[in-house]
Amino acid sequence: MAIDLPTPATPPKASAQKAWLKAHKHWLKGQDYASRLQWGSALSAFEQACAWQSEPAYGIAAIHAAIKAGQSRRAVEVALQLHSKHPMHLLAYTLESHAWLALGQPEEAVRTLHSMPSTLSKDHDAWLSLGVSLQRLRRHPEAVQAFMIALTLRMDRAIAHFRLGMSFKDMGLKAESAECVRTAITLGLGTSELAARAQLLFLEREACRWQHAHQALEELNAALALVRDGQPLETGPFSHAVLVADPLAQLKVSQHYAAHVQRSVQPLPKVSGSRGAGRIKLGYASADFHHHATSQLMVQMLESHDRNRFEVTLFSTGPDDGSAMRHRVRASSEHFVDLHGKSLEWVAQQVRQRSIDILVDLKGATHDTLLPVFACQPAPLQVTWLGFPGTTGAKYIDYIVGDPVVTPLCNAGHFSEAIAQMPVCYQPNDTNRPRPAVRHRSAWGVPEGALLLCGFHQSYKISTEVFDVWCRLLHAEPRAKLWLLQWNMNVQNALLAAASARGISGDRLLFAPVLPLEDHLSRLGCADVYLDTWPCNAHTTAGESLWMGVPVVTLIGSTFAQRVAASLLNAVQMPQCVCDNVLAYENKVLSILRDEGVRHALRKHLSQQQHSRLFDGRKFAKDFEALLLRMWQLKLQGVQPRALAAEADSKPDEVCPEANPCLHVTTQVSCTKTT
Repeated sequence: MAIDLPTPATPPKASAQKAWLKAHKHWLKGQDYASRLQWGSALSAFEQACAWQSEPAYGIAAIHAAIKAGQSRRAVEVALQLHSKHPMHLLAYTLESHAWLALGQPEEAVRTLHSMPSTLSKDHDAWLSLGVSLQRLRRHPEAVQAFMIALTLRMDRAIAHFRLGMSFKDMGLKAESAECVRTAITLGLGTSELAARAQLLFLEREACRWQHAHQALEELNAALALVRDGQPLETGPFSHAVLVADPLAQLKVSQHYAAHVQRSVQPLPKVSGSRGAGRIKLGYASADFHHHATSQLMVQMLESHDRNRFEVTLFSTGPDDGSAMRHRVRASSEHFVDLHGKSLEWVAQQVRQRSIDILVDLKGATHDTLLPVFACQPAPLQVTWLGFPGTTGAKYIDYIVGDPVVTPLCNAGHFSEAIAQMPVCYQPNDTNRPRPAVRHRSAWGVPEGALLLCGFHQSYKISTEVFDVWCRLLHAEPRAKLWLLQWNMNVQNALLAAASARGISGDRLLFAPVLPLEDHLSRLGCADVYLDTWPCNAHTTAGESLWMGVPVVTLIGSTFAQRVAASLLNAVQMPQCVCDNVLAYENKVLSILRDEGVRHALRKHLSQQQHSRLFDGRKFAKDFEALLLRMWQLKLQGVQPRALAAEADSKPDEVCPEANPCLHVTTQVSCTKTT
């Protein structure tokens, strides 16, 4: 949050001139250091100015420099000293709140801004900081109020419009959020423009405002075309990873962002991979070690690590939600380091202090990213896996863990990391998760006799092209109904209007609320076919559908995100449900819908796959450890990261049982090249 710093006043009395000149000399020196971004030296100079004269401008400059130097604790100390001498200086309270935010303590930032003297009126910057602090605490209605007041004081501040939009986003008001972000872009966000444009694209897709989304993508691509490859820029890699079908465009955006992250941190001194005998120290870093899809997928794998060979540490930067999953994950490993609220530089130092050999990133360029930790290079071997469906674009990440389907070796040019393939599927699963009985459809308000086409996707995955295909399926099969997730406040009205425009009456669409996991699985089992999306497939939900015996039909593409469902289907020996064109996708869905014998055979086949390797977290742990050992041996030998193909004797058969002639292979899972 940019602010305007004051200039020190000239003392009115001649007797004070000498001290003022001494202080001003240090202040000018600090300004020079600050102009060269040498914030540590600037802080020292400003503090020397403060020692010569109690001038608020010197203290303000020192607080600001301390924050910029990553010394936010010192910033708070200077602010408290300034309050004691100049309690009516508003900017000191605002900057102190910035320091608390930098320390990951938004509750202290709120307290600071509320502790100001009652006679001191908050200005735009103070209201903005209060809004951001409340936003961090997920107190969004209060944050919206603070942002609104800030905007009444300065309507032209782009960052206030953007922040207001982010609270609307988290309140489920995606369309309203998009309008705020669009206003912010129009006003100008400087170096954050590309990231904001990616956010706008994502919001429009979440609201299912497809025409707006198309325009937003065109404008984003036009802006990206103006920058040179590899230039450090704040971009939005996740939007590209899930909404753009070009893997090389995804790589470019990720490289911009990874370079931006790298420029913002100070790497730790390098460490080699050579060390004595003993267990390998393996670390996992995530903000999602609680009730979250990442933890749900990998918890059994964590519990199954071989403690004779690996000493496992979890570095958690997310909140403790008190859930059963949080307790289970915490108990899964030898060491659980709770770093919630700590700076990412501090997280990197904790990794280094524990002498971690292999550090695994579970976030990628998603919300609460930990890429700055990895940019500090705290571990000799750094790996990304599971949390992000594509490349990080980072030179400081050695390997990306995939499998022969999501990361075929012929697609190596799509990734900045070396590809390391798991033998079956890159996605772990938990054999111990519930597989509840499928309740009657009436329990979910669904007609018993309908043919249920299920698309329980987050709304951003539903594009114009995907929805066109789904509506054609409804036209082709009058008994079918489309079962969708009511993901946010905008999606139901938007999709009902889109269906009506395509000649589909509103009663053909059913909307389901978000439910707890066990109820969600029971409801999901009522579906006849799970309809996949593109260019981003269902990932966790595709695995859940197969777990509950519901066949998934997918359209494979060239990006990681559009190959996940194919990998899952291949792992359960159902490649016939993997299609390589839209017509084949439609025909496959209709062939399943119109033949009860086919549906029964597919369900029976999936019931026999409940103990397959896809759903075996213990076996996954052994395969994952074997892959990590291969990486580690190369590191110890001084060999640069290189592609590690899945071991040949562990690949799943790419055929399906011949128990029923309808289950013949129609589409082989294949690799794709981008030319």
